[in-house]
Amino acid sequence: MSAPVRKVIHVDMDAFYASVEQRDDPALRGRALAVAWGGKRSVVLTASYQARVFGVRSAMPLYRALERCPDLLVVPPRFEAYREVSTQIRAVFHEFTPLVEPLSLDEAYLDVTYPLKGGPSATRLAGRIKRDILDCTGLSATAGVSVNKFLAKLASGLHKPDGLTVILPEQVEALLAPLPVTDFHGIGPATAARLRAHGIHTGADLRRSDPAQLTGWFGKVGEHYWRVAHGLDDRPVDPHRPHKSIGAEETYGDDLRGVQVVRQALPPIAASVERRLLRAGLAGRTVVLKIKYDDWSIVTRRTTLTHAIWHAGELAQVASNLVTPELVQGRAVRLLGITCAGLVPPYDPPPRLL
Repeated sequence: MSAPVRKVIHVDMDAFYASVEQRDDPALRGRALAVAWGGKRSVVLTASYQARVFGVRSAMPLYRALERCPDLLVVPPRFEAYREVSTQIRAVFHEFTPLVEPLSLDEAYLDVTYPLKGGPSATRLAGRIKRDILDCTGLSATAGVSVNKFLAKLASGLHKPDGLTVILPEQVEALLAPLPVTDFHGIGPATAARLRAHGIHTGADLRRSDPAQLTGWFGKVGEHYWRVAHGLDDRPVDPHRPHKSIGAEETYGDDLRGVQVVRQALPPIAASVERRLLRAGLAGRTVVLKIKYDDWSIVTRRTTLTHAIWHAGELAQVASNLVTPELVQGRAVRLLGITCAGLVPPYDPPPRLL
């Protein structure tokens, strides 16, 4: 007897931090709003949909957001309020299935192959979950439904806000083939640029690629790119997958050489880590630097701080301090990574900046 087709729902709250602020303060409703700490080094944590019309986006430097939208309202984050709402949302999820894998305060995968209630239709379950979240919190959510995590997450990103999109197995090839590689979860701008350098621009290009060649270019994640281009993803929804660490790394087409060149490459990686930490509602006390050389050997260096950090400027500075001449002198660096461990909730006041 064959295994049943897995039914996965990806739920993503709409402009979560900004929506909580607008819900709690009627004066903010319908306004272009950014949640951010003040200061020239601040970044936008979340922008309301009214602000997004002006091109304001999450992770954008606040000064640039204000240039695009001079009337932008800026409010500081209230992480305690966001965690309280997140707890309410997860309680809704667990009414339908015990298989809930949170990705952040406002995002989760749900395996509803065998739901606790609501019947066998994953589409109807997703609609009911959205309604229950709205009734419980006053906030809208977007849901994607499909047969695995990759496709469910892709579906949820197609129609926001307040969307519900289903991707059926027979729709996968037609849907994925024309998508630019940047639309594939896990492929960022730098990786997309490397793919394009090899003539891979779309999902169709990825499907035609040799998985062994992709592995040679990108390591084992290269095979993952090939698999998801075919709509394949066998990762289970894991309710026991806590955040032990959060990080990001970058592989370079041209090897890096010298202390200063390596240090100058760290800020974009730190910015990616900052975004992931804030989506998860976490900060880290331990910073780990990873270096892979052109001979594929790897070294790591770490330091533990007296306070938890999340800001890209601090992350880059701490990682930069770990780059010593003996680590890189005379060596060609193929990959750099920054990881945060010792994760705790972030402080509501902004952390001290270096």
